Amino acid sequence: MAFSFNFHAQAEEQAITQEEAIPVLLSNFLDIPALSIFVVSAIVIVIFLLYNLMHFRRYQSNITASEERLKLSLWASGDEMWDWNITDGTLYRTNANGVYTLPSVDLDTFPPNQDLIHPADLSRVVKTLQQHLAGETESFECAYRLKSDNNSWNWVLDKGKVVSFDDDRPSRMTGTFKDIHQLKKIENDLKIFAQSIESIAEGVIIFDAQLTVIHINPGYENITGQLASKIEGSKLKFNKVTMSLAHEIKAEVDRCGNWQGDISGQAKSGGFYMAYITANCIKDEEGKITNYVAIVSDTTKRKRTEAKLVKMAKTDSLTGLPNRNAFFNNLQKQVSKNTPTAVLVFDLDNFKKINDSVGHQLGDELLKKIGNRIKPLSGDNNTLYRLGGDEFALVMEGTNDIHKVTIVAKQILTLLSTAYRISQHEFVITGSIGIVLYPDDGLKPETLLRNADTAMYHAKADGNKYLFFNNEMNKQAVKRLQIENLIRHGLKEDYFEVYYQPKTSLKSNKLIGMEALVRFITPKKGLISPNIFIPIAEETGQIIDIGDVVLRKACIDMKKWIDKGVITGRVAVNLSARQFTLPDLTERIDNILLETGLSPHNLELEITEGTVMDNPKHAITIMHQLRERGIHLALDDFGTGYSSLSYLRKFPLNTLKIDKAFVDDCGTNIGRAMIDTIVTIARNLSLSTVAEGVETKEQKELMTSMKCDSIQGYLYSKPLSAKEFSRFANKQNKLYKLIN
Repeated sequence: MAFSFNFHAQAEEQAITQEEAIPVLLSNFLDIPALSIFVVSAIVIVIFLLYNLMHFRRYQSNITASEERLKLSLWASGDEMWDWNITDGTLYRTNANGVYTLPSVDLDTFPPNQDLIHPADLSRVVKTLQQHLAGETESFECAYRLKSDNNSWNWVLDKGKVVSFDDDRPSRMTGTFKDIHQLKKIENDLKIFAQSIESIAEGVIIFDAQLTVIHINPGYENITGQLASKIEGSKLKFNKVTMSLAHEIKAEVDRCGNWQGDISGQAKSGGFYMAYITANCIKDEEGKITNYVAIVSDTTKRKRTEAKLVKMAKTDSLTGLPNRNAFFNNLQKQVSKNTPTAVLVFDLDNFKKINDSVGHQLGDELLKKIGNRIKPLSGDNNTLYRLGGDEFALVMEGTNDIHKVTIVAKQILTLLSTAYRISQHEFVITGSIGIVLYPDDGLKPETLLRNADTAMYHAKADGNKYLFFNNEMNKQAVKRLQIENLIRHGLKEDYFEVYYQPKTSLKSNKLIGMEALVRFITPKKGLISPNIFIPIAEETGQIIDIGDVVLRKACIDMKKWIDKGVITGRVAVNLSARQFTLPDLTERIDNILLETGLSPHNLELEITEGTVMDNPKHAITIMHQLRERGIHLALDDFGTGYSSLSYLRKFPLNTLKIDKAFVDDCGTNIGRAMIDTIVTIARNLSLSTVAEGVETKEQKELMTSMKCDSIQGYLYSKPLSAKEFSRFANKQNKLYKLIN
């Protein structure tokens, strides 16, 4: 009996199935040889199968290892691989890390990840992909923004290529994409940086390590006029900058890493430019210098402006002469070098009257002409300065020879006194000069100027002269400064008191008023003479504060005496020249009258003849304003000035005061004639008269015979304190009542 079997052996290798039929005939199951053959065959088949199985597993292991290596490589590089079956629309990707989702889509979606591409980039991606699928490009490459799992947009670089075709139509495409978001950010930052360099006004020039120019920006071209095409590739070169300086700059940058400083150069246009340079170096990871960078800031306009400002700071704008700052700076240089030097400081006598009479504009023109006239005395060693106002200085460097200095001083006085003609006006002026010598009269510029001013101050006493400084002048200057400080302290501590000198009517012998006189009484120095402190107060302007104090105290006392019935007349208060020129004079007087409650009709203001004649038109205006308030006005020291009768007629006065000098001279024919003339003028102008300084009975009798209205002086009473005057007035009132 025989049996027939078919054994099927199947093995897979490389995705190909093989089947082999092995017929086995069992003709006799119990046939020993046949059975042996069967067993051997079976063993061979099993061995074959095991071999194929082991080979397959080894192959599969290799594939797994290869895939693992690919994944690790992709992971390490940051790339991801994709495989797109164009025919069925499936899309595979390898090394998915959850950042980007690339799902399968239907065939109508192109490209398959369309919904994840930024709308602004989609058309560019589609166009690039279509060009590759159409065979127009060798490969597909495009950078675009892709939506991540957290819905943020990240830049990726997508690369791919068609790898198979079906009937000449692309059927499969594979590729990779890489996250380049950080690279794009860096690229954008670099782009902004590059655009900034190209657009800034400052020039930027970049060199290599051998100082060869590799790049310049438009700002550098604008500043220097040099074009990039002309100098890129050439060696470092600055016009007006020596190579030795260039190498010094390089050495400093190599040593410290940077250098800053000013340079100047010549532009292609031929003009010069000035620039501030900031140079730095760039080093690699090993600390080796690879490049040099210089920032060039155009300082031409700024430097020119600074130069103009410096010149303005040292130049008098009116005359064009060096000013006070330049005077001190240059004098300090001479002192520092210990150079013998003479300083002649001079100003114009009575220049204020010129300004007041013809105006400041003509006064300024006169100053300019004086500067031009004296300037020729300047030379290599002589320099003329305008210190301010009408004050000038001539510095003679390298000499303190008295003979040479005297010659120059005389020349200045001669030039000053020569007539000037300006706008149909002719001016004849004089000047006063104070002279100091270095080092004899001071070791500092400030000391020299102060001493020169002191000498000039003494020269002005006579006018049109020069004086050399001496120690006696210095002593007087120190004393003057002490008085000035004492006045300042006295105002603060209320050391100024008001004394009153009574005025009596010659007709009735009745007390009709008094003149308020200031007295400066200090705790340590006692009474300081008005002849000492008033001229200083006039010069410093302190007389304004003193005048306010006197007026206020006089009004307070007068109001008190009127209320008590002590007196019914007027208190006369002197107005200084400084007070009279105050723009708010009338407001000051109004405030004091309002504060004290005194009626304007009980106040008389005495103004000197010289004060009103400094500026007659202004004086007339102010005097009318005062008279409108009911205040009486008296012209003090009449006859000692130079007022004309025409002006006197226009002044809204009430009283003329006859100066003590005329009263003292009343014993002579000329003296009597002068007094008679003044009284006659006053009577014709309907003015009352007061004779000052009457000390004898003869003087009183003469004033009575000449029909003078009233007198004041030591014959009647000396100046009295407020308490003393109160007692005096009460006594006089009782006496007057007894007589009448």
